[in-house]
Amino acid sequence: MSFKFFDKLSQDFLELLCDKKEYNVIIEIDKEGNKKSFTAHSVVLRYRSSYFDKELENAIPNENGIKTIIKPCIPAQIFEIILKYIYGGTIDIENSDTKTIYELMVNANELELKELSRKLQSYLIETKASWLRTHFSLVYRSIFDSNEFEDLKKFYNDIIVKYPNLIFESEDFTSLQETALVSILKRDDLKVEEIKIWDYVIKWGIAQNPGLPTNLEEWSNENFKALKITLQQCSLLIRYFHISSEYIREKVKPYKKILEEQLWDDIIQHSMSPNKPMTSLVLPARIISNPELPSRTIPAPELPSRVNETFSTIINKEHVAELSSWIDKKSTTYSLANIPYEFQLILRGSRDGFDPKTFWNMCNGHAGTIVVAKVAGTDEIVGGYNPLAWDNSIRGRKMKTNDSFIFSLKNGNIQNSILSRVINSNSSEALNYIINQNIFGPWFGECEFLMRSNVSDFTKDKKCWCNCVGVYEKRIRKTTQNFSLVDYEVFKIIKNKF
Repeated sequence: MSFKFFDKLSQDFLELLCDKKEYNVIIEIDKEGNKKSFTAHSVVLRYRSSYFDKELENAIPNENGIKTIIKPCIPAQIFEIILKYIYGGTIDIENSDTKTIYELMVNANELELKELSRKLQSYLIETKASWLRTHFSLVYRSIFDSNEFEDLKKFYNDIIVKYPNLIFESEDFTSLQETALVSILKRDDLKVEEIKIWDYVIKWGIAQNPGLPTNLEEWSNENFKALKITLQQCSLLIRYFHISSEYIREKVKPYKKILEEQLWDDIIQHSMSPNKPMTSLVLPARIISNPELPSRTIPAPELPSRVNETFSTIINKEHVAELSSWIDKKSTTYSLANIPYEFQLILRGSRDGFDPKTFWNMCNGHAGTIVVAKVAGTDEIVGGYNPLAWDNSIRGRKMKTNDSFIFSLKNGNIQNSILSRVINSNSSEALNYIINQNIFGPWFGECEFLMRSNVSDFTKDKKCWCNCVGVYEKRIRKTTQNFSLVDYEVFKIIKNKF
């Protein structure tokens, strides 16, 4: 039998870290202006990190026998946490924001602290999946060229297949490095219309050349040449011969100067005579399940199928029948055998995360949707129907529609459902596509039903509202108190074919 006193050992080593009497290493961290020096002991650093073992081997001591290591690219706050881990073997992330945890993982890997890096990687995947999806470009560019982070790479490869819009619509998409973007464009299973991929590639290329005029009509030949050089790898991966002639004229032709002359000639020839042979390489069409006709407004992302996934954790078939009758403005509720719609799940908070930005990313492009939300601490189910397409590129605009409605559903102790339709047919405030998508999710009316969180989690800070009447005819809650959510779901309403 052995007695283990790891807690005491950890505490003693942390006290050693704070002891300035016998240190023999100085580590200079961060850049000028934020520079900070840490003292440490070579024997601890060498045996805890192979990175420091190599650095100390090459460092030349001063006249007092002290070696200096300079690491200008690690923030002092991050390194202080890492140094405490090296000495004490513990790390407290309970009060750390997700970006700090991500930076800890990246820097721990750089310092060859494999145990810590892998543990933080697992923690992010298991508990912060929503943040990882929202910050795709930030994380992906950090891990793409690394031989580590295999689990994160698998996580992101799954996203690329299932939710490509989360990549292309992310706030930091244009900061994605070229090699990472090229690897994405090479995929045959990228479920996005090819013309939209073209649009995203052009957007990325322009962002790499901030000096280009905003008005395309003002571009010089040198401007087009600069964009052509930037996109020389990416432009080769566009499936031009699988883009409709209409979109070729509308979207590709204005940038034809960035294409090789032979390629443009073949594109034009193909649009007029599809069966004629071409000189240019013809890449295969991307594999898109259940393709729909191209949208003239916003392309709706594909909805992945999930085997044995529960239809809903919030509503039942009786609710579906009632909601369907409201969509069709029926005076009676459909029977369960005659529901004319399928409710296809787009998003579930408990599965995909409760960050408002996740809503805007995953619902972008979907028209005809129902939002249902379970209020924390009650039996209440509230929500709203939006016949329009959610569009995360429209910010600060109020949307007009006579067909949207908000509601609460009978459930548990709540005996009766409440339907509240738009009062004024001239109202332009049926929906609010808010500017700040980091705080606000779906917003119906003035404040009749909206989902909000100041901490990027609808379950945390009681900022969701059903507080007034103005655009819609009646309140859907008896109380005006703000609330948090237990869960929420967004469904795409699809007409059954029978």
